[in-house]
Amino acid sequence: MSEYGDAMSGARRARYDGATIIGLTAAIGLIGLAIVFGGSASAFFDLPSLMIVLGGTFAVTTICFSFQDVSRTIGVIGSTIVHRERNAHDVAFTMLELADYCRKHGVLGLQGVGLARFAAEPFLHKGLGLVIDGLPEKEIGDILDEEQAGTTARVYRSAGVLRKAAEIAPAMGLIGTLIGLVHMLGHLGDPKSIGPAMALALLTTFYGAVLANMVFNPLASKFERNAAEEHLIQHLQALGILSIARKENPRRLEMLLNSALPPDGKVHFFD
Repeated sequence: MSEYGDAMSGARRARYDGATIIGLTAAIGLIGLAIVFGGSASAFFDLPSLMIVLGGTFAVTTICFSFQDVSRTIGVIGSTIVHRERNAHDVAFTMLELADYCRKHGVLGLQGVGLARFAAEPFLHKGLGLVIDGLPEKEIGDILDEEQAGTTARVYRSAGVLRKAAEIAPAMGLIGTLIGLVHMLGHLGDPKSIGPAMALALLTTFYGAVLANMVFNPLASKFERNAAEEHLIQHLQALGILSIARKENPRRLEMLLNSALPPDGKVHFFD
């Protein structure tokens, strides 16, 4: 059993990608340094401006989608900030280990080692459970296709919410600018009111540009990148699961996996 240690413990260990939080911290830090070196940092904080941009962006985005879509997107942003990154080559190798094990010990042998070991990979766990239950290959394939399509649709819907928020934030900044200019022009006789009105006019544009180009658009791109990675991982897992269900020679599975992998990620399990 030791020769199948990696397979029996589920997918190989994934590493966590902190690029999002490092990039956001660096970008915000650079702007913060420019603000501090340029003068008073407190001049760049204005509560009414934040309310207009943040509140307005949230409200209008909710109109475009639904409260459930927006709340789901907010809930999964954390998984983008610290993303569990997996290597497609390692996933393919694990599927070959599983296929080779099942060919020698039978599919029911997976029950002996416990499917709970694959709990960290829900798609793989579900697919192997269907194979153990003896469902026909076509039915397993249809279920996995639906599962994969649902996962991809949810991620791209969240990316769409962020893309829309990136479009709306600068517009809300412009609206705030117009509000500030109206206040300023209406009180030209009162010099004390000109400064706060001008701050509202300028800071809303600043907040909108920062949110759109440093937060919403980058996070949407990361969602889409993670969706593409997850799609490849699930495709590799589905190939392995269906091959196990067909009781094929793992050498054929190796060819199928290599056809889906990038050129620099080919597996050579039987070499």
